[in-house]
Amino acid sequence: MQPIKSESPWGHGFADVIDELYSWDDTVAAIEAMTDDDVARALRKARRNTAALTDTDFMALISEAAVPHLEEMAQLAMRYTQERFGKTISMYIPMYVSNACTNFCVYCGFNHDNPFTRTVLTMDQVKAECEAIRRLAPFENLLIVSGEAPTITGVDYYENVLKTCRPYFHNLTIEVQPMKEEEYARLTRSGLNGVVCFQETYRRERYKCYHPKGMKSHYEWRLNGYDRMGRAGVHKIGMGVLIGLEDWRADVTMMARHLRYLQRKYWRTRYSVNFPRMCPSESGFQPNVVMTDRQLAQLTMAFRLFDHDIDISYSTRENPRFRANMMRLGVTSMSAGSKTEPGGYATSPEALEQFAVSDGRSPREVTEAIRAGGYDPVWKDWDAVFD
Repeated sequence: MQPIKSESPWGHGFADVIDELYSWDDTVAAIEAMTDDDVARALRKARRNTAALTDTDFMALISEAAVPHLEEMAQLAMRYTQERFGKTISMYIPMYVSNACTNFCVYCGFNHDNPFTRTVLTMDQVKAECEAIRRLAPFENLLIVSGEAPTITGVDYYENVLKTCRPYFHNLTIEVQPMKEEEYARLTRSGLNGVVCFQETYRRERYKCYHPKGMKSHYEWRLNGYDRMGRAGVHKIGMGVLIGLEDWRADVTMMARHLRYLQRKYWRTRYSVNFPRMCPSESGFQPNVVMTDRQLAQLTMAFRLFDHDIDISYSTRENPRFRANMMRLGVTSMSAGSKTEPGGYATSPEALEQFAVSDGRSPREVTEAIRAGGYDPVWKDWDAVFD
């Protein structure tokens, strides 16, 4: 008789298979071993359009061997982006509702041990933030962001936030602590459209070095969270790794593999990706890896060739000139006028921000630059009636 397999305390999902299917060290070695022939083969498939690229093709396109081919990658990325999305950029804005956090992430200004006054917005303050954002520009896509403190900002709190924000915005996305499947389902019934979650790094043996304590220290719970979102019927799932912790090429390859896994299992769900490069924060943590603008451009174009339909988002972490160039080469959504501290638009502008922004332009300035580049800013691409 076979023993009964005990239920994992962290649920089931991609964390159950990643170690069996993929080795971090083998992935790093495979990327470093890519040759010009490997890149040429991947580009031949990319030019055919109908041939889906594999993770091996993706590794070739992000490798050093692909650098001489960046111009062709740029042309293909522009072509497929315009075929799927036209010459448009979807606009969104983040709204931080709390910087209270029970985690000890060594790179984050919200680290539990950082000595500063924590801010948790009341519903009246959330309403004031919504009204202030609406005065800035006609945003309809709102990203609600919070530190991870479930006893203070749990599912009840976020449900109230969603209900408060819904009259002002048609598309509501959260970037908060990973939740249970039933909690995600509950929030979708309260107006939630999407969830963004950064795995930070897929390197299991190093993950706990950056997240030593708190719920975030549990690698499997965070990684399996995407499955919980999919099972709960979340309309759109946003993925990302934090560039600066580990080998970025290996991390984004793991994310590409994770994306394919999710697309096979939860094919009704839409997906987005983001590649945030580490910015200065109150933690004082210095990145272990520095990604250049050229490398970020290469990664963005490679991801567009890997998946023609994925939404690729750039935040105000990136500088104006770079964002203007990349909107033609794969990027499909951008934030503008971002404040990264709770209450930054109206109620508590003195609160600690999570990270420093590089693009401090107003929404009007950003949209004028988008139009000057021959593209159209899109404020609304989702309607509450679809819920």
